Amino acid sequence: MYLCRGSEMEVLEEKEEEEQKEEELKALEVGSELQDTDTKLSVEQVSFASDVPDFDWNSIDTSQLPDSYKVNSPREKKLLRIAHHYHQQFAHLCPERKPLFLHPVNECGVEKFVSTTVRPTLLPYTELYRWDGCASFVSDYLTMEPLKCPLTPPSSLYSPTTILKYQRGNCFDFSVLLCSMLIGAGYDAYCVNGYATHNICSLDETLEECPLLRKPQEVPKEEVKKSNKYRVKSPPDMCSQFELQQEAKKKAETEATEKKEREERGMEAEEPTRDRLCGLRVHAWVLVLSGKREVPETFFIDPFTGNSHSTMDEQFLGIESVWNHKNYWVNMQDCRNGCKDLVFDLSDAVHWEIMLSETDKPLQLLLGAKKENELFDRNMDDMVSDLNEEEEEEISFAMPPSWVAPIQISPKEFETRCSQGRKVILYKKAKLEKWPPYSNGNGLVKRLTIYADSNYTKAVEVKEWFKNREDMLDVREVNKQTQLTTEYFSPGHLFGLKVHTYKSMSPQTERVMEFYTETRVDGLQKLAENDNEMKEYFVGRDDFKYFQYTEFRSKRKKVTLVGTRTDINSRPIVQIKECFHRNLQKPADEDVAERVFLMEEEMIQLTYHLKDKYITASKKDFFKPEESYRKQSEIMTPEMCITYQAGSSEQHTKLVHLYKLLRELTEEEKQLKQQVWRTQAEVLTILETRGNEEADIKLSASIYDTERNARKRQEYEAMVKAKKDEFPGQKEQDLDYLAPFLIQIGSPEKITKKQALRLRDDCLSDFKNRLVSKANIIQAHFEKEVEELQKKNQQFQESQNQLSEKEEADFLADYSETMFRIHILALRLNREKQTAPQKYLALEEKLCKDPRLAEHLGHA
Repeated sequence: MYLCRGSEMEVLEEKEEEEQKEEELKALEVGSELQDTDTKLSVEQVSFASDVPDFDWNSIDTSQLPDSYKVNSPREKKLLRIAHHYHQQFAHLCPERKPLFLHPVNECGVEKFVSTTVRPTLLPYTELYRWDGCASFVSDYLTMEPLKCPLTPPSSLYSPTTILKYQRGNCFDFSVLLCSMLIGAGYDAYCVNGYATHNICSLDETLEECPLLRKPQEVPKEEVKKSNKYRVKSPPDMCSQFELQQEAKKKAETEATEKKEREERGMEAEEPTRDRLCGLRVHAWVLVLSGKREVPETFFIDPFTGNSHSTMDEQFLGIESVWNHKNYWVNMQDCRNGCKDLVFDLSDAVHWEIMLSETDKPLQLLLGAKKENELFDRNMDDMVSDLNEEEEEEISFAMPPSWVAPIQISPKEFETRCSQGRKVILYKKAKLEKWPPYSNGNGLVKRLTIYADSNYTKAVEVKEWFKNREDMLDVREVNKQTQLTTEYFSPGHLFGLKVHTYKSMSPQTERVMEFYTETRVDGLQKLAENDNEMKEYFVGRDDFKYFQYTEFRSKRKKVTLVGTRTDINSRPIVQIKECFHRNLQKPADEDVAERVFLMEEEMIQLTYHLKDKYITASKKDFFKPEESYRKQSEIMTPEMCITYQAGSSEQHTKLVHLYKLLRELTEEEKQLKQQVWRTQAEVLTILETRGNEEADIKLSASIYDTERNARKRQEYEAMVKAKKDEFPGQKEQDLDYLAPFLIQIGSPEKITKKQALRLRDDCLSDFKNRLVSKANIIQAHFEKEVEELQKKNQQFQESQNQLSEKEEADFLADYSETMFRIHILALRLNREKQTAPQKYLALEEKLCKDPRLAEHLGHA
C-alpha cells in the first residue's frame, strides 16, 4: 500500500515537473512573441507614419485649462481610493487577468477615473441626435492614432475637449467622445475596453467591401400556391441530364483555369495572413444596449469607422470592462468564443462585477464565503477589514460629476469635419474620398472609385456626390469601361431634369433623359434617343398618350421652325408612332390605342382598343393621295381607307366621316412633326445649358449663411450703416424696467417712500408673472407633444401589421423627431425653473441700486 502511494507520489512529481517545463516553454514563447511585437510595432509605426502626421502631445498648451483638469476634488480623491482598493481585490482574486483600465492620467498629468472623463452632451445639430450621425461625425472629424503598445491600454486618457481641439486620438479617445455624445442624445451607451482583430485595431478596411456597394438583402416572398385539379400539367423535361452534367463540368474547369490565371497575375486579393497576436490586441469601442431610444437590439460601434457591428461579430474577440458616466463594470464571463456568448445584462452580478454598488447588497466579489475563508487562511485579516470598510464607502458613494469642460462644436467645425481637408478610405478594390462642403469649386463632397484589381491601378467605375450646386446636380456615375455617364439632379433644375445618361454631349447621340413630370406641361417623364430614333414616355396627360416613337433617316436638312431657334440641324422623320391608354368615356372601337404616321409611305394606321370578350381590335388604314391629285380634287374614295370593324363584316362609317377623320389626322401629323422638332430643339438647348453649367460651376449658399452669401451680407451691412446714419448720436441704453410703472403714477420728479415700495413690488410682481407665464407656455407645449407622441404610438401599435416598410420607416422618423422636440422642451423647462430665482434676485438687487429708489430702499 505504501508502495502504491509512493509510486503515486512519484507520478505526481513527474507531472508537476512536466507542467513546470511547459510553463517555462510558454514563457519563452511569450517572450519571443513580445520581442516580435516590438519589431512589429516599429513596422506598424512606419506604416502609420505615412498616413498620420507625427504629433507631440507633450507640446500642447495646458495653461488655459480649467482647475478641474489640474487638481482632484475631495470626491474624486475618494473615488481614486475606492478604485485602488477595487483593483487590489480584483488582482488578488483574479491573478490571471490583466490589470484594469481605471485611472489613467489626463493631459495635465493628473490621475482621473475613466467614468468621470465621460461628459454627456447633446449638441445643437439634428444629425447628432441619431447614433449613426454621431458615429459618422467622430470618425470623420478625428484623425486616428495607433496605440503605442498594441497589447496594453494607454497610460493616459485625455479629455474630449482636448481631443476635439487637436482633432486626433487613439481608440480610447474616440470611444469616450462618441460615448459622451450618445449618452447626451439619450442612448444607453458604454465605453468598452477589450480585444479585437488587427484589421479593426489598425483601421485596415482593404479586405472589407465598401458599405456604399453593399446591396440590401432581399427577402424572398413566399408565393401561395393554389391547388387546382384542372391545372394543365407541365410537359416533361426532355433535356439530357448527361449533357447538362458535361456542360457544368466543362464550365467548372474553365472557371478554375481562369481563377488560377488571375491568381498568377496577382489580380485576386490576398487572403489575410495569420496574426500571431490575435486575441491580444487591445481596442476600445462603444456598446449600445437595447431599450432606450427604441434600440431593438444591442450592438457595437467601431469609433474608427463609425460602422455598427453585431455583438456576434467575430472581429471583436473579448471584453475586459465597460463604463459610462455613472459606473464601471468588469466582465466575469469567458471570452474564448469572442463576444458571441456574452450576456450584456449589467445588472447580473454573476456575469458583471460592478465597482460602485447601486443597491444596499454588498458586492459578490467581496462577500463570497469561500473567498473570505481563503483570505483568512492566508492570514490577511487586515486586508479584509480594509475591504469591508471600503465596501461601506462604496455602498453609500455616488460617482462625482465629470471634470471635463462642456463639449462645444461650432457650426464651422461641424461643417468642415475632415481635419486635413480630405479623408481617404481604402476598401476592397475601392477607394472612398470625402471633402467638406465648399472645399471644392465644383461642389464635390464624396467620390467612390471602384477598381478591377487590389493594387488600385485600373479604375472601372467612378461615382461622385455633389452639394450646393446651382444646377442641382447631386450624383454623377461614370463607367470607365462603357464610357457611360449618368447624372442625377435634385428638383429645381431649369428644365426639370432628373436623370441624364449619355456617352457624349454631342447632339443626336445615344442618351436618356428623365424629367420631374410635375414641372412639365406636356407630362414628359423620359426621353431616349440615338442617331436613328427617339422614344418619349408620358404621364398624366389629358389625351391619355403614354408613349411616342419617332424614327429618323440619317440624311439631314435645315429646317426653320416658328417660335424656336433657326437653322436647327434636323433629321428627316420616317415614322411617328403614338400609344394611348384606355379612355373609359368612349366606346372601345372608337378609342384609339395606337396611331402610326408613315411619312415616306404617305400612310396613317389606326388601331383601337379591344372590346370586351374580343381577341381582335378594330383598325383603319388611310392612304393619302398624291400631291397632284389632292390639288385637283378633294373627293374621298373607298380605296383611300381600309377598315376592319371587330365583330362585323360590314363597313358602317360613311366616306364623309372618313374624309373628315383623314383631314384631322393630316393636320395632327403636321403638328406632331413640329412637336418632334421642338423636342429636338429642347434637347439641344439642354445640352448647351449643361455645357455652360459645367464650364462655369456656381455654388449656392443659404440666405442664413452670411459668410458665403455675399448679397445678403452686403444688404445687412447696408442696413446697419443706414441705422447709424439715421441716429448718429444714439447710444444703446439698458432696458428701464420702471418706465411703464412710472407712467401709471404720473412720472413724478420726486418719488416718496410709499411710491418707491409700490414701484418695486409692482415691478417684481410683473416680472414674476412673466417668468411663470413663460414656464407655463413651455409646459403646455411639452404636454401637447407628449400627448401627440402617445397618440402616434397607439396608432402605430394598432396598425403595425398593416404598414409597409416605407410607411413604418416614415413613422419611426417622425417619432424620433417628436422625441427630439420633447427632449428640447424638457431641457428648456428645466433651465427656466433653475434660472428663474436667480433672475428674480438679480432684478431685485438692480432695483435696490436704482438711483431713483435707492434712498428709500437702502434699508428695505
